[in-house]
Amino acid sequence: MRISRAAVVIALPASLMVGSPASSKGCIRGAIVGGVAGHYAGHHALAGAAAGCVAGHMYYKHKKAVAHKTVRHG
Repeated sequence: MRISRAAVVIALPASLMVGSPASSKGCIRGAIVGGVAGHYAGHHALAGAAAGCVAGHMYYKHKKAVAHKTVRHG
């Protein structure tokens, strides 16, 4: 049971970032911060890393969209 749960925790963030390789920086940074926070919050480093990856991915996606809107064309 433990192996299948770990596989889901690892596979879910990986499946979310397949569409856009440019956001891997956000996932890596988020996973590092989330993993450390999860470790200190009750030894949930994998869950924290997965959540941090998703949060970092969404943050950089939003940041890229805002930067694209503010660029003046012309």
